[in-house]
Amino acid sequence: MPVTFHVLGPLEVRRDGRPVRISGRKPRMLLATLLLDAGRVVGADRLADVLWPHRPPRSAQANLRTYVSSLRSDLGPALLRADGAGYAIDVADGALDLLEFEALVDRGEFAEALALWRGAPLSDLPGSPVWDRRLEPLHRARLWAAEALIDRRIQRGDHDGAASELRGLLAEHPYREDLWGRLVLTLHSGGRKAEALRAYATVRAQLVDELGVEPGADLRGAYELILADEALPAVPRQLPPRLPDFTGRAGEVAALGRPFSVAVISGPPGSGKSALAVHAAHALCGAYPAGQLHLELGLREPGDLLAEALRGLGVPGVPPTVGERSALFRSLLAERPMLVLLDDARDADQVRPLLPGDGSAVIVTSRRRVTELPGAVLVQLGPLAPDEALSLLGSIAGADRVAREREAALAIVAACGGLPLAVRNAGTRLAARPGWSLSVLRQRLEDDWLGELRDVRASFDDGYARLPAEAARTLATFRLLGASAQPGWVVDAALGRHGADDVTDLLVDVSLLDLVGTDGVGQPRYRVPDLIGRHALERAPALPPGRSGPDAVGRVLAAWTATAEHAMARLPTTVFSLTAARAPRWRLPGRTLDRLTADPVAWFEAEHEALAGAVDVAAGSGLAESAWGLAAAMVPYLDLHCHLGTWRRTHTAALAAARAAGDRYGEAAMLRGLAQVSLYQDRYDEAADGFTRSRQIFSDLGDRRAEATSICGLGAVSQFRGRPAHSLIHFRNALAIFVATGDRHGEAFARQAIGRACLKSGDLEQASESLGQAMRLAQELGDAHREGCVCLQMGHLHQAMSFHQHALEIFESLGDRHCGAYALQSLAGLQAARGDLARASTGLERSLEIFQELGDLSGAASSTQLLGELYRSAGRTGLARTYLSHASALRRSLPV
Repeated sequence: MPVTFHVLGPLEVRRDGRPVRISGRKPRMLLATLLLDAGRVVGADRLADVLWPHRPPRSAQANLRTYVSSLRSDLGPALLRADGAGYAIDVADGALDLLEFEALVDRGEFAEALALWRGAPLSDLPGSPVWDRRLEPLHRARLWAAEALIDRRIQRGDHDGAASELRGLLAEHPYREDLWGRLVLTLHSGGRKAEALRAYATVRAQLVDELGVEPGADLRGAYELILADEALPAVPRQLPPRLPDFTGRAGEVAALGRPFSVAVISGPPGSGKSALAVHAAHALCGAYPAGQLHLELGLREPGDLLAEALRGLGVPGVPPTVGERSALFRSLLAERPMLVLLDDARDADQVRPLLPGDGSAVIVTSRRRVTELPGAVLVQLGPLAPDEALSLLGSIAGADRVAREREAALAIVAACGGLPLAVRNAGTRLAARPGWSLSVLRQRLEDDWLGELRDVRASFDDGYARLPAEAARTLATFRLLGASAQPGWVVDAALGRHGADDVTDLLVDVSLLDLVGTDGVGQPRYRVPDLIGRHALERAPALPPGRSGPDAVGRVLAAWTATAEHAMARLPTTVFSLTAARAPRWRLPGRTLDRLTADPVAWFEAEHEALAGAVDVAAGSGLAESAWGLAAAMVPYLDLHCHLGTWRRTHTAALAAARAAGDRYGEAAMLRGLAQVSLYQDRYDEAADGFTRSRQIFSDLGDRRAEATSICGLGAVSQFRGRPAHSLIHFRNALAIFVATGDRHGEAFARQAIGRACLKSGDLEQASESLGQAMRLAQELGDAHREGCVCLQMGHLHQAMSFHQHALEIFESLGDRHCGAYALQSLAGLQAARGDLARASTGLERSLEIFQELGDLSGAASSTQLLGELYRSAGRTGLARTYLSHASALRRSLPV
């Protein structure tokens, strides 16, 4: 027995067309709240806010369960489900009038959509502020659909029907001058001139008496047109007036100044497509003395557009079919070529019947990249350059004013995203408020840019309303992911399905998603322009990630985690890697994953910034395990390439998230990672504190292997502080744990570290034994990086160049510049001892350059000292003093 739900009016539930009685006001309000978010889990706290807006009783949760049980009895148990800390209602397709209304509007079936409304939504219930977020966009969509339906009636010549519907809208919105203006013109076009004049008199009296203002320019213009009652000219001159302050676009204007049959101007909402088209068309008027036609296409059908064009040409009787109208249009313009401006085209199919043929010129504007018209000149618009945007702002608000507050002006045009429509809105606001400083508008734009730039909002709303739901959700997801360009697979993860190229292509085609290039592993990368992303996020509000179960951002972060871990496992060294076992993972298809990470270092290089941004997003969203799991997965790459700034930034953000979530393991993992960064940056006290605290947490949690990684860190701190006996104690302790837990990679590291410490303390026999064991383990495991580290120590042990050279070759083949610099330093020491001063000097200079670039002060101090000693032994005392003095200064800057 199908159940249907109706919220566009009083709340009604029907089964097989018969009303279903829902008893009690609170169960009805609970049902209404669930229906407004049908298919999604609504948290119990949010439901309590609706049912008890002032102060919920102590028994609120128990009462809520009672109301849910009551609804299940009335509706059937299958529709309502509990999920975590909330409830959801699942409705079948076509079973909820609200969703049906939105689907019909998306398809352009406005009459059917509006017929679903029976009054104000949920008008029989007290209402709740919680509902407003869902209901306000619904009211806007209803108004937009009503206006679109009126447009269709006018285009069909049904002026009486359009006037009747306009009066209905004005009953709800009595001060909308644009609706009054349309009513006045519609009545006049329908031959009801006297009634049109009475309508104008009515609204003018209403505005003057109740608001104390005169009608605006557009409404007055409609009144004056009726008074003039001008006939259409014999030669059509339909171009809109050009903007006197048109600014920039020199290259595009030049392209449109050369001969063409068809030119298509495309770009995102607000990029100035129409302004450029009108500007270029006026420049071409002299070449087309027979006339210029202008048609607003929008969602209109070609037949209606052709009828309008033919009436503009003075044709008394318009043929009935689209084909006949198109043929007559071409015939008329073949005799007298004209310039035709087709504004806001939907697609190529809408444009083709309106093309006049040879001799005439057509300029098309479209949000979509219309590439299917043969021979068309394609002009793609982006934001204005900053100097052009400043010039436009100054031409409207005053050049001197902008020059005086240049910093604030730059911030304003940046907040406008360089979009001409937005800059024009901002300039108009300033021009109307000469007492404002530019800083006032700057702050208001930062607080509520859509509220300040209403024309931009309307333009964005129009484009957004035309998008399929998946495309709209994708825009909002990209905005939540931050400013970094994202790889194409992010759209798949956001939508929860593989092969979402159709959505990506659509968004690129309609200029809402920018293709910014292809990265080093062959992935196309995309970015949503800032204002478009912010608008999409406002239009598609949702609970923060992690609060409502799996969602788009959560899936993207889960995909980043799975992919980063897959790439990490292919890196040459992952000895101390830690993973967030409970973090969600969303996997790309195996072939895609293997292709992308075939060269894991190249993949990490391509995704470096995006991964760091993903950590920030996860941390900011309260997804602690995703945050620290991603940060930890990056460590082997960051270590290999010494990206210490990114390492510290990501771990700091993830540490805060782990602590906020009470995730002790994540806290320990991030403390250990931050301690490693501090060690590399010679902050030994800070490093020791981080290793000690992480060790204690790992010990408390019973993870001995992770504890051993922190103990190794303490051993390294002791080693760098010149305490080999202490470091040996730590490394042997860690070795015992690695052996007991079966971690052979950790065992190889610990044996190498013991060998290094023994070498420092002069115990050459023990050093040789430990390093030999480490070498065998590294070779058995195929761990080339560990083999290189052992070779370096073996070289010190035996004073053998071959070991140092082999270590250097390994590090260079793996792209590890940091370890490679130490190998260069050690090799240079042997070369100098054997009298090869030139090669030793070259090697030390290279190592010093790398240490300085990576910020390793300790390594830089050692290489500088060795260079000073080298030059002193060569008799170049002046140069030696310079290097030795610099080495002393570097050592003084190191922690004691």
